Amino acid sequence: MKPENLHKIYLEHPVICTDSRNITENSIFWALKGENFDGNNFVEQALKSGASFAVSDNPENKNIKNCIFVDDSLYSLQILANRHRNYLNIPIIGITGTNGKTTTKELIAQVLKEKFNVGFTQGNFNNHIGVPLSILNFDNKTEIGIIEMGANHSGEIEELCNICEPDYGIITNVGNAHLEGFGTFENVLNTKLALYRAVKKRNGLVFYNSTNKILADNVTNNKNIPFGNFEKQEIAGKIIETESLFLSLDIFMQGQTSMRINTKLVGEYNLENIVAAFCIGVNFKIGILEIKEALENYKAVNNRSQIIETQNNTIILDAYNANPTSMKASLTNFFKFKGKNKIIIA
Repeated sequence: MKPENLHKIYLEHPVICTDSRNITENSIFWALKGENFDGNNFVEQALKSGASFAVSDNPENKNIKNCIFVDDSLYSLQILANRHRNYLNIPIIGITGTNGKTTTKELIAQVLKEKFNVGFTQGNFNNHIGVPLSILNFDNKTEIGIIEMGANHSGEIEELCNICEPDYGIITNVGNAHLEGFGTFENVLNTKLALYRAVKKRNGLVFYNSTNKILADNVTNNKNIPFGNFEKQEIAGKIIETESLFLSLDIFMQGQTSMRINTKLVGEYNLENIVAAFCIGVNFKIGILEIKEALENYKAVNNRSQIIETQNNTIILDAYNANPTSMKASLTNFFKFKGKNKIIIA
């Protein structure tokens, strides 16, 4: 089936289900393959459970009513997502990095929601399946899309950028992670920099932390917005020492103190994430008081920089998919907390 015809069917049934156990009425069941499963085996079950159509790349399903046969289910999903991205024609912000990309994404979304209807990657749906599914969750009411992109092998960010075609980009940082897949740090860096290259193709805008020499040295876009450096009079942040577990900081704009932000996040490593969200909010013409309110209201619930109060203890939950760089940052921050009885569970 031609992509344009598949997209017409999708617009009439704009819910994609990939799990036959969780079918939504009037949806499309997309049969994908994994290491331990093959969705093609559940096409009939999905249709009986309420899916209006199913997409399958197994020739044995060709004659099933309302089953759309394609050569490659995953590739067809990605092509459909790219077509939908261009159909909506909305600004897309792409985010990648070794650490901090999910928190940065959520902070940016929190800020932009002050003015726009924002669609953004849910959880960590940031791979070759999650990115197209995230785009296909956007609809005609979506004004800005935020797509998080992760990678554990060379070339993957370029592939994801080909799907979402970002107009804006931010790389949070580049560190030694997933070296079993990348091989070398140079491969990690080149893979992440695909985001900058993709944005440049669309004559877009890159946001980058100018205090990060690796990122600053590799910004080649004609248009970019730096943040984080006091000396260059950019938007920057300075941590305020308090007795609270939560991070407080002063935001500086053009070298002048603008405001204090008292967040509900722990971890000095979140400073860069907060400043990035502030910078992007300013670029999208959101008032600084609205940005402050959005950042102060954000509360982590995703096992990152999360505080849980029990009857007897305060738990700092920072336990999602750690790599050496993020683990070091978390431990360094933990040792700075004051307390008589502290314990680390790793």
